Amino acid sequence: MAKRSLQQTRFLVPAGVAVIGATYGLARYGYGLSLPEFRAAFGLSTAAAGGIAAGSLLAYCLTALVAGRLVARGRARGVLWLAGGTAALGSVVVAAAWSWQALAVGVLVAGGGAGFATPALVEAVRATVPPRAEPRAQGVVNSGTGAGVVLGGLVVLTAPAAWRWAWAGFAAVALLVTWWADRCAMWPTGARTPPPADRPGVLPALRRPLLAAVVAGAGSASVWTFGRDLLTQAGVSAGVSSLLWCLLGAAGLAGGLSGHLVGRVGVRLAWPVTAVAAAVAVVLLAAAPGALPAAALSLGLFGAAFVGLSGVLIAWAAEAVPQAPGQATAVVFTGLTAGQAAGAVVLGAVADVTGVLPAFLLAAGLLALAAAATLRPCAPPEPRREMLTRVDDVRQRGGGR
Repeated sequence: MAKRSLQQTRFLVPAGVAVIGATYGLARYGYGLSLPEFRAAFGLSTAAAGGIAAGSLLAYCLTALVAGRLVARGRARGVLWLAGGTAALGSVVVAAAWSWQALAVGVLVAGGGAGFATPALVEAVRATVPPRAEPRAQGVVNSGTGAGVVLGGLVVLTAPAAWRWAWAGFAAVALLVTWWADRCAMWPTGARTPPPADRPGVLPALRRPLLAAVVAGAGSASVWTFGRDLLTQAGVSAGVSSLLWCLLGAAGLAGGLSGHLVGRVGVRLAWPVTAVAAAVAVVLLAAAPGALPAAALSLGLFGAAFVGLSGVLIAWAAEAVPQAPGQATAVVFTGLTAGQAAGAVVLGAVADVTGVLPAFLLAAGLLALAAAATLRPCAPPEPRREMLTRVDDVRQRGGGR
């Protein structure tokens, strides 16, 4: 394990927040933030915009699966640099894009960086932060998406036409914060456990959270891909829509409390609470995108709910596969993103044919359906005891640490 001073390791959580902010909030979700400018510059239709978003999300799925295997082989530090490097490279290509094809390539590469980031940081936090503080630290690091969205929104607000310079700046930020996180982490060395796909019984253990992640991802694609575009089409000015996007990101920071929520009520209640909140936010935005109070409430609620939802997924994956939390997180986040990719394509096509409102109502229905994933008929009344029983069973089979 690489040695780091206490002075350095105490900053791992803010450094991790910064990496998630750069790879998710800027390099990945920055596409949706910049979509009005991209459509004006390259003449993209709604369906084409959804297709590019889907390509970026599929790239995330691929990199997340690769990251899970590399982390299992003790290469978490290298995976972190893959995260920062691919996010930076893709952002540079976007900044220099001369056609919609070049834009698509840049968005795809930039989106892949986030797939490397989460598994690497889950492992870094596990190895660096004391076990008692780890769940809360994981939730706080995951909330970095909101910080990145706020930064991106402020950039667009102050210089909406300078999107090329903004994306060049995103690249520089990605490399800088990656270096910071690397300096702060105590990196584990050596392969501890085989990848999830090589271990019998792991994928069945993740079946329920994986399915929930796919369905929730499809529903969340509505806001992340088409949310700001919907606001501008409803007559909201570019400056106001950027402020609303900043609100979404700022509210996402509250999602960092997901670790505390899981600790208080358990995954079985925390998951439907966050998923239903996201569904309500989607319906509210679709119903009144031009009404600023409603739009502000909707985006604020969605930001907190989505980041909280993804934080609950981290806890759910770790609960289902306690011997390999980093790899399990990679699997469920791949499902979340695969759902977003499918949702971007389907919702974009539905919006082109029937309008935005039916597409967003479909998205809300998917989120409501995902909320039911933790419901079990005749389930025992003490989910915490059930979790401990599963952990004991794993340890008795030789799978515990």
